[in-house]
Amino acid sequence: MKLGIHAGPQDLSMEELKRLWRTGDDNGFHWVSVWDHFYANPLSDRSNPCFEGVAAMSGLATYTENVRVGCLVFCALFRNPGVLAKAGVTIDHLSGGRADIGIGAGWFEEEFREFGYGFPPLGERFDQLEEALAIISTLWRGETVNFSGKYYDMQGAVCSPAPLGLRLWIGGRGKARTVRLAAEYADGFNMPYVSVATAADRLERLRAACEKIGRDPAELDTSVNLGFYMNSERQPDIAADGSLTGSVQQAVDMIGGFKEIGIQGVNIAFRPPIEWDNLQLYIEEVMPHFKS
Repeated sequence: MKLGIHAGPQDLSMEELKRLWRTGDDNGFHWVSVWDHFYANPLSDRSNPCFEGVAAMSGLATYTENVRVGCLVFCALFRNPGVLAKAGVTIDHLSGGRADIGIGAGWFEEEFREFGYGFPPLGERFDQLEEALAIISTLWRGETVNFSGKYYDMQGAVCSPAPLGLRLWIGGRGKARTVRLAAEYADGFNMPYVSVATAADRLERLRAACEKIGRDPAELDTSVNLGFYMNSERQPDIAADGSLTGSVQQAVDMIGGFKEIGIQGVNIAFRPPIEWDNLQLYIEEVMPHFKS
């Protein structure tokens, strides 16, 4: 089981974020990731600090040495796909080939509208995502992009240098299109804040989608994000059935449940303030159960 940390760069100072990144890098975690938002969420005060995702991931790449560095997930509609592809390759080289880029259709209406992106219906956002995925994956394969779609027209674009170890992830909980896009384009599929039962259902759907296009499902890594409230008096403000709550043993049991159904990675996700003592307890008492 690959254990990771997922921390939106919000409601924390950069020094606190760097402390968390370093904690992940120094204590045997496999993965540390940021997210891509313009406002902290849940949205309570627009003046709450929230760092931009590409720049934050670049900092993560240069501040760590061991972990895979990721973003779950960049919103495809916020950036031209060629620019995002180039940013991803740059971060991959900064990290020495440790980068993982997740891409999704976005959902946070206030940031869409207030930063000038409108808020297209979900189907249109997925259409634009799919065009972006086709372009980005072509560029990362080292091929020339000649693409004419509804949202993008790119002719003759190439991406140099080539990636070192860059991998593409699809993130989401959708039953149909999200799973299909993961099967068609991705190296990994991440499910945020889901129960074991929901994750099992999506795994079956992913396997079916892969088989439909003749792809081996074993080619895709899979992971879940779980809200981290272990040993805490705080109540989850994320889905309770997709969060670690209660005792160390309850955390071990829940992660074990994901392992049993075939999920390969679990990332603990933080809503500040970070309870550092509980994170240390997780490192000392939970992680050893899942290390070979």
